[in-house]
Amino acid sequence: MNTDTAAFSLSDILRAVAGSMEIPVVVILLCLMAAALFMLGWLLAEALGERRRLHLALPALLDQLRACPGPEEMARAIQSAALLRRQKAALLELTRHPDFTPVMREALAAELLETETARWGRIVQLTELIARLGPMFGLLGTLIPLGPGIIALGQGDTFTLSESLLTAFDTTIAGLLAAALASVISAVRRRWYRGYEGELTAIADCLLENLRLREEGAKC
Repeated sequence: MNTDTAAFSLSDILRAVAGSMEIPVVVILLCLMAAALFMLGWLLAEALGERRRLHLALPALLDQLRACPGPEEMARAIQSAALLRRQKAALLELTRHPDFTPVMREALAAELLETETARWGRIVQLTELIARLGPMFGLLGTLIPLGPGIIALGQGDTFTLSESLLTAFDTTIAGLLAAALASVISAVRRRWYRGYEGELTAIADCLLENLRLREEGAKC
């Protein structure tokens, strides 16, 4: 086998591999667009659900917690506060262990905060992954049909050329739309979740400090 024949065979293999990827790439792009739309619906549901009722006056809540004489009163104050359901669950967990030492409560608070932060991070990573993969598969969907289109152009087959170009444009648009939508969702969620994390940290610190002071006062 001479060099020209070997190069020709390798080109045929590459062309066959690229051609076989066209349908999977289109399917993946459709899945990415569906995932981006699902994340948009999730964002709207969150915005119109718990977040719409979230009108937390953080300084007022901290003052209220400082004035509470014991864990039961703190738990009632948290339960009635305008917090997210998961925030309330994490904070109430701190008040359910009166026999814990301050060090044990701080470790529990750190674990609860890390759990919530990790959950928020995973949600944001989903849309960030869509934002990264969308342009990549959009580019693949653009380049793959161009091979048959160029061959059709050389043979004067304008119909096949136009179909190839149309597929290339459609996949590019699909990838960019999915990425743009996912990027906007990620930006909104990051801003929301930074606020949630700051609120949870401040309230948890207030609870831990209040419980510590109450224990020291009881010992005196």
